[in-house]
Amino acid sequence: MARVEHDGGGGGSAGKSARPPASRSKLSAYRAKRNFATSSEPKGRSARRKGNRFVIQRHDARRLHFDLRLELNGVLKSWAVTRGPSLDPKDKRLSIHTEDHPLEYLSFEGVIPKGEYGGGTMIVWDHGTWVPEGDADAGLAKGHLEFTLQGTRLQGRWHLIRMKGRGKEAKEPWLLVKGEDEHAVEEGGSHLVESELTSLLTGQTNKELEKGGVVRKDHAARQAVTSSTVKSTAKAARAKPALRAISKAKKALLPVFVEPSLATLVDVAPSGPEWLHEIKFDGYRLQARIDGNTVKLLTRKGLDWTSKFRAIAEALRAMKLGSALIDGEVVVETEAGLSSFSALQEAISNGQSEGMVFYAFDLLYLDGTSTAAAPLVERKTLLSTLFEDAPEGGTIRFAEHIETEGGAMLRHACRLGLEGIVSKRKDQPYRSGRAHYWLKTKCTDRQELVVAGFMPSTTAAKAIGSLILGTYENGDLIHVGRAGTGFTEAVARDIYKKLAPLKRTTHPFREKPSALASRNARWVEPELVAEVELRGWTADGQVRHAAFKGLREDKDPREVVRETPERAQPKQGIRAASKAKTKHTASTRAESIQADHFALTHPDRIFWPDIGLTKLGLAEFYAEISDWILPHIVNRPLSLLRCPNGIEGERFFQKHAWAGMDDAIQRHEMNGEELISIRDIDGLIALVQAGALEIHPWGSTLDKLEQPDRITFDLDPDEGLDWQDVVAAAFEVKDRLAALKLESFVKTSGGKGLHVAVPITPKRQWDEVKSFTKGFVERMAKDSPERYTASIAKRSRAGRIFVDYLRNGRGATAVAAYSTRARAGAPVSTPVAWDELRHGVRPSQFTAENFVRRIGVRMNNPWDGFDDVSSLRWKGENVRSE
Repeated sequence: MARVEHDGGGGGSAGKSARPPASRSKLSAYRAKRNFATSSEPKGRSARRKGNRFVIQRHDARRLHFDLRLELNGVLKSWAVTRGPSLDPKDKRLSIHTEDHPLEYLSFEGVIPKGEYGGGTMIVWDHGTWVPEGDADAGLAKGHLEFTLQGTRLQGRWHLIRMKGRGKEAKEPWLLVKGEDEHAVEEGGSHLVESELTSLLTGQTNKELEKGGVVRKDHAARQAVTSSTVKSTAKAARAKPALRAISKAKKALLPVFVEPSLATLVDVAPSGPEWLHEIKFDGYRLQARIDGNTVKLLTRKGLDWTSKFRAIAEALRAMKLGSALIDGEVVVETEAGLSSFSALQEAISNGQSEGMVFYAFDLLYLDGTSTAAAPLVERKTLLSTLFEDAPEGGTIRFAEHIETEGGAMLRHACRLGLEGIVSKRKDQPYRSGRAHYWLKTKCTDRQELVVAGFMPSTTAAKAIGSLILGTYENGDLIHVGRAGTGFTEAVARDIYKKLAPLKRTTHPFREKPSALASRNARWVEPELVAEVELRGWTADGQVRHAAFKGLREDKDPREVVRETPERAQPKQGIRAASKAKTKHTASTRAESIQADHFALTHPDRIFWPDIGLTKLGLAEFYAEISDWILPHIVNRPLSLLRCPNGIEGERFFQKHAWAGMDDAIQRHEMNGEELISIRDIDGLIALVQAGALEIHPWGSTLDKLEQPDRITFDLDPDEGLDWQDVVAAAFEVKDRLAALKLESFVKTSGGKGLHVAVPITPKRQWDEVKSFTKGFVERMAKDSPERYTASIAKRSRAGRIFVDYLRNGRGATAVAAYSTRARAGAPVSTPVAWDELRHGVRPSQFTAENFVRRIGVRMNNPWDGFDDVSSLRWKGENVRSE
């Protein structure tokens, strides 16, 4: 689930002639989704009367959920609360904003035929009145609606908060949260939802209603028609006509298990009309076997892991699919909406299946019919029909695909920090095993490796510091190096416990590793498999910059071999979409700087405990991107945020030399003050050794200390603003600068904002530049006072974006392009292209974990040419507000 971020009944219906013109479109989406000839739902119409009633309906459709509807402006604003409201303020219940409903829905109960939109039973679970805090329309637009409910079952203050979303979602995800008041409970917040199952109008449950119980008189006539046909048409309505359209389908018994189809790794993504492409998920492959109310989740080896994924099983059971066999992948998503195998591993080890998501991408069987022999495109079309009325952002989701040029999709996926793509032949049946009908292309190397030993942690007792790894070759285990980052403290201790019983006195490899690789090593029986992400292989077959992602309990160690991509061959029906992935120039340098050669003490010290990124991991990250970051930090005065014991320990800014400072960091006495700087990658690694987790350079070089060569506008939004507000502000800054003939570049701040940077010729003094930027920002604030402020005072920033020009004074700094931030997740302040910003880049999307995927395929650095345009002359026009 994405991280929460604020964006920042009845009568009174007017006749057609009395309705305002705009009202005719309020219910168009509602009506377009329904067939009122078969559904008992009211067609309704919007009303001019303004009321304050609400209703919550218990809706037992394919998935049980609760529909919250608030009367506003003549219609019912509606949200599908996937697990029902909770009285615990700590519970944040996903609520999908659906179409407006007519006021007649305040008293609607009935059976919606299955196969129709929202098919299932609906009862009135609660009703009453609601009172918004402040202007309700403004709250909706802002994305934070606070209100009080005065109902039979629910009372007190509540919040509806719009989430950030993940780009092009059809429906908006919100969260329903109980306010802290006398009606809140600290635990057992779901008690009402679980214990109160009856209608306030009739006293019956959803199950009783489905069996033909009495319904409200005003719907009895229509319900009598529909209820008699529901049972006989339910299965056909769900599966037809899509199931009838499946070619080569045949009647069959539900299989116990089908060996999964596996993708072959290739170096170039295929293209052509015969291919479709899906995002490669970073999780566990699962086969969902559904037989009535019995749901089993099976690994790729057929092991029953249902107990590990109870929430997934319950969500599948609630879909009421009858019998089905679904191929998919279970993941845990980060705040930026990216799947994370490490987060999934942690959730499994903690026994937490809440928050996991199952992406369904293939359907092998449905209601007595085997579909495995049908073409993939038909299987996916049928699978998609099962999700037609499923709320967006739910636990079970349909894995969308794109039919486009494969290379373009791969580049797009990598730029967003994803693992890669899977390309599949549209016209092929489902084939077990590995073949060339499914192909995977990766943004970076991911490899399963056998754990052969470990190095103990130098900072914690009974914990590992790094893993010694190998692969099998002709039946022998071959040493391939170590992974020394990616372990949280808990994971490091847990793996130590798992490895302790496997202790052995000699190494398990065919050939003994070097003395350097064996020093302090503790050998174990090769019985565990680790998944690592690496930056490639050295010439002598060693992994380069390997980061641990998790243990693969579903893999046999003897089957682990080095996975190398096949070259695309015409005979396989693959047309190369692009040349092999572009390698950035830092790779050669990074390969020459191996983990054992970094001058680091305590390389396994964990700097970011939430993701297990160590000192060594940070050094490897900077070595990999050195050609990208060094131009922005060398030969400049630096201010460093040092966290010697990681982000949870002591932190302080350092802008002067310190005792024991490495010789690779330079000390300067200039104009009566002491400064520090670096010249090269050795200095950069020395900063890592010193625990510098953020690097903040001056806007001038040491050569021209008093004449800045860049301007930075820091867009810092108030908590209640939406990310798109910040994006719009960045484009306004860009346009205003362009009017002054100044070219600008943009980057994420690594936090919640954006930085717009402008290269300038270093001829103006600091006071002139600061005066210019101050006037520029004051003009923005004067033109749009409701959107921007130039004041740092908190009271002036409520609901606005603070456009910070203070970064442009002498001695002031801004975080460097490509620097990490000392915040959870190790975000990176990332330069992006303007068109990327317009199309889906999120503020915390790029981290030290996924950033190299991005630069490995991007044809150009987004800030290429930054120094080249510095010859543009800023004439210093007076742009101060009057």
